[in-house]
Amino acid sequence: MTSLAEFVEQLPPDIQKEIKDFAEFLLEKKAKKRREVPTFDWEGALKDLGEQCTSVELQHKILEMRGD
Repeated sequence: MTSLAEFVEQLPPDIQKEIKDFAEFLLEKKAKKRREVPTFDWEGALKDLGEQCTSVELQHKILEMRGD
């Protein structure tokens, strides 16, 4: 069975560079995906309004705060 490295070695240098660039892109994408863990820093932001508002009103206030 031929390894990936053996396949790549058979390709012209310009194609090898494309493969290297694509592999780097995939690694960056994978690393970025791992970093994007939700922080939930918004949790409790409207706790003072909770008893005074309905859930729909809270959703509207959240959208206002986010600028949506």
